Amino acid sequence: MSGAEKNVRRRVITPTSDPTNLDPLIRPRGSQQYEAPPNGCERAFVQRNKIKWFWAPAFFFFWLMLYVTISIPACHRLPRPLTIADEAKHPDQFIAERAENNLRDLVNLGPRVVGSRQNEMAALKLLSEKTHKIKAGTANDIEVDVQVASGSYVHWSMVNMYQSIQNIVVKVSPKGTNSTTYLLVNSHYDSVPAGPGAGDDGSMVATMIEVLRVLVNSEKPLKNPVVFLFNGAEENPLQASHAFITQHKWAKYCKALINLDSCGNGGREILFQSGPNHPWLMKNYRRAIKHPYASTMGEEMFQNNMIPSDTDFRIFRDHGAVPGLDMAYTYNGYVYHTRHDKAEIFPRGSLQHTGDNLLALVREIANSPELEDSSKYAEGHTIYFDVMGWFLVFYTETEGVIFNVIVSLTAIGTIGFALKLMSDSSGIRLEKIFTRALHTFGVNLLALLASAILPVILGLFMDAVHLPMSWFSNSWLILGLYFTTFFFGFAIVPALYFHWTKLDKLAIGQRIQILLHCHCLLLAILTLILTICGVRSVFVLTLSCLFYTVGLIINIATKLHSKDVAWVIPHIVCWVPPFVFFAYFSHGFFTTFIPMFGRFGENLNPDLAVAIFSVAVGFLCCGFIIPILQLFNKSKTIICALLGVTLLCFIIALTPAGFPYRPETNVQRFAVLHTKRTFHDAENNVRRQESGYFIMPQDRRTYTVKSELFPYQNEFVSILFFYQLDDVINMTLAQRIGSDCDKEINCGLPLYNQRWHKTRKNSLWIPASEPVLGNDLPTVKVLSKKTLSNTKIRYDMTLTGPNHMAVFIQPLNGGFVTNWSFHQAPLRLKFDPPYFIYFSWGVNGDPLNFWIEIEKPNGNWNSSTLELGLGGHWTHHKDMLTPDFKKFLDSFPKYTDATPWPASFESWIY
Repeated sequence: MSGAEKNVRRRVITPTSDPTNLDPLIRPRGSQQYEAPPNGCERAFVQRNKIKWFWAPAFFFFWLMLYVTISIPACHRLPRPLTIADEAKHPDQFIAERAENNLRDLVNLGPRVVGSRQNEMAALKLLSEKTHKIKAGTANDIEVDVQVASGSYVHWSMVNMYQSIQNIVVKVSPKGTNSTTYLLVNSHYDSVPAGPGAGDDGSMVATMIEVLRVLVNSEKPLKNPVVFLFNGAEENPLQASHAFITQHKWAKYCKALINLDSCGNGGREILFQSGPNHPWLMKNYRRAIKHPYASTMGEEMFQNNMIPSDTDFRIFRDHGAVPGLDMAYTYNGYVYHTRHDKAEIFPRGSLQHTGDNLLALVREIANSPELEDSSKYAEGHTIYFDVMGWFLVFYTETEGVIFNVIVSLTAIGTIGFALKLMSDSSGIRLEKIFTRALHTFGVNLLALLASAILPVILGLFMDAVHLPMSWFSNSWLILGLYFTTFFFGFAIVPALYFHWTKLDKLAIGQRIQILLHCHCLLLAILTLILTICGVRSVFVLTLSCLFYTVGLIINIATKLHSKDVAWVIPHIVCWVPPFVFFAYFSHGFFTTFIPMFGRFGENLNPDLAVAIFSVAVGFLCCGFIIPILQLFNKSKTIICALLGVTLLCFIIALTPAGFPYRPETNVQRFAVLHTKRTFHDAENNVRRQESGYFIMPQDRRTYTVKSELFPYQNEFVSILFFYQLDDVINMTLAQRIGSDCDKEINCGLPLYNQRWHKTRKNSLWIPASEPVLGNDLPTVKVLSKKTLSNTKIRYDMTLTGPNHMAVFIQPLNGGFVTNWSFHQAPLRLKFDPPYFIYFSWGVNGDPLNFWIEIEKPNGNWNSSTLELGLGGHWTHHKDMLTPDFKKFLDSFPKYTDATPWPASFESWIY
């Protein structure tokens, strides 16, 4: 054989009995074809092993309709409220109309600020009358007590002192009982300055009064007493709950808690904190609750300070070791702590929702055997969540770990088996399939990275061009701005990868399946890692893995996995339930958080935060949906069309439709204090004195009410919005207060609370006429000055002033505080000075006597030793607002909510 003949390659056809394996050129005419002719459904949907491109809008529309028609209604579903006329047909049940009447009576009193007549006299009288009208029934007795208390504790880094604040405490007990095991139910009747407080927290007070009436009049006896605490100083913050749990005669018998609060106006109350470490409470919640709404994820976010709020639950937990359940309204947070938090807009159905739940829950827990010795049942954390408001899923943290591990390992094993079947059906070696999967896993990571970076860049850009919060009133813009950007980034990277490797022997349908497998593998790995880290909210990733694995098993069992397109049907069907559920609680999440960005302060870029939230929600809800776009013809065109949606929504954001605020419904918040500041030198001479408007912005867009402070910004913003922004009188004189923070104690500002303290450098100062202040200016008198040693001295002092004051203490010239009569925690924990002491009083304004010990190691007492800053607040004195101040307030746009009061600040050196 010649060399040329040796190099000739010959094709050898091996005889086979399978006609589908015959060469098409020699296949007998009557033999079965390799591919069956397409049926009618395939002809309508499939072309060249891909879905026809014009079905892409229907694909998007399908998921959008699930969200709009199922998830959103479930999130806002309320029961039919019962009226007084229904009472005969529904005896022993909560009547929403009665609760609504209670709410209106309370709100009609006006703002109920600690120390005001409305809070200390009118509200106390109203609630006392309502509780005394409730007569003891045949099964249960009622006892009413009014507590007046003084005390202190440390709230964050602030010493929170109170004097003569009040609580109304009502105990419902079964007749003849000698039980010393009580259930505590708490809400507060005080409000913020200038706020009617219908949602926060008059609605819960009204609900408690109606539940109290039903329990007392019921013929069903309670096994253990129930204490209803109507606390009169929560907004101060959290003072009255501390007074009760540390001083009241019934406090030591309270073994469990139901805390009721609000950061909105209506909706459904969400259970967002439980325990801690008392799963029996969640068991009772699951048995009793009629309208479940609960989330472990909300609990973890709240406890990690991702929500700018606090509740009495923390006080009962930390200072009384009382386990419990913490529930609150979160809907319509736009009006929270504003003058628009009115009873007229509070839905009666929300009262029925909460009343049904609270009544059933009180009966369940008060009669539960675990209440008698709850310490026996302290067994660790729990995972809980409701499903569409239909029922509650609840299991222990240990069970959650087991569940997470089993699902994750099952998913990984099923994916491995699916890859082996793919190797068998394609004739490609398993090692090469795994190599492709490894490459695809890297592509999936790159896609995730791109999908995260693009929305973040957009969020930074929106802030840079002064268009943050364009979605504040029209929240659907978030979908068009940030979700579509996420979808584009998550889809375009795999699309480019498939385009560059289009000669791969695997069909595109199988390659997309590998992409989905890799996404599930990523979720399984994240689930295992987060489970090890103790993150209970990882259950959402576990559910994603579970439902994807179920769909994959169905595909394997039906052999649809080997089809080019048909495999997508079980995949979509199995992903509908988790999508609807994730969209349900994500909608509730956004409904809660979007209004909060109106009070997060100026430091936070809200669009950046929303971009990050959108990435997380998009990853969770659509991680197994977006890859299916690769299965459409013209997939890259479809994916790029998503950017067109983003561009359209960006254009809308430039128009008045994208302006964040609306009068009454979606307002911009400001705290505006007409302030007089006085600074003294070491000889007690006035070295500086000025009056003006101290403005504390609550969100990022302070420039919407400025005309000249940032002229280049406003010119640009005005052009974008096609109209001139509103001008506020004297805003051209506004100055950042930051420079004073370097030379004056605590910036020389009468800061009202700890949150103001954190953001004080962002505040504004506008020179103005002198305010009208009360005769009770904050005043410190030195009663005595004692030398304790060569290096230590003690000051005995007394403080008088209005019922809201702040004291800032700054040692000077190498001195430091070694002891004082205030709470010891700041000294023991070595807080950095200046120390912040907040002091308020309710019905008794007696002077506060205190002492401070200062030590100077060098023993040099010729230099100054101590500086005190005194802040005074007249938060409920509308009669003290000057005409100039009223004119200034009236110049604010109608879309703002400016909370005003006179204030003073004075510094003294000793």
